[in-house]
Amino acid sequence: MVRFFFVLIHGFHENAGLCEKKKERNFMADIQGTATTEVFRLIEPVLEGMDIELVDVEYVTEQGRSILRVYIDRHGGVTIDDCAAVSREIGDLIDINDALSGRYVLEVSSPGLNRPLKKEKDFVQAVGKKVRLKTVFPVDGRRNYRGTLLSFENGNLFVGLENGQVQLSFLDLEKANLVYEFDNE
Repeated sequence: MVRFFFVLIHGFHENAGLCEKKKERNFMADIQGTATTEVFRLIEPVLEGMDIELVDVEYVTEQGRSILRVYIDRHGGVTIDDCAAVSREIGDLIDINDALSGRYVLEVSSPGLNRPLKKEKDFVQAVGKKVRLKTVFPVDGRRNYRGTLLSFENGNLFVGLENGQVQLSFLDLEKANLVYEFDNE
């Protein structure tokens, strides 16, 4: 295993560096198969003990290399030191438990400015913020929405759009992200 750790800009935290981010697939059905489900199960308690939130796990193949991406967050933002500490803590744990077969690269980073929204608590915290949503099936003739999350109640999102609002079920979402907008000052 080769280990890398990265930090995406997260709220312009003073210690944060800039790296890459990648997209996530349908987060309601499974967390990208058995391998990532096992990794998620293994490392989440370790990260909780470090007062770090496990946001997401991706296991992808790019240019013939297997890459395990672990996205973390904490109140006040993630630093490079946080990413390095998490990489050290979880790397051996994953290998010892044979959670992944073969060689892989481990990347640890923050979720970035356009953070994925995956858990109900993420939506509660995102009320009042701009979001981008994609549904599994069309709602009102469309699958993609961008607007302000007005509220989240009983598993339903109420999103303000340019021309009204829409109600979507949390369970009908394929993908959801915050949308960071830079000030034009």
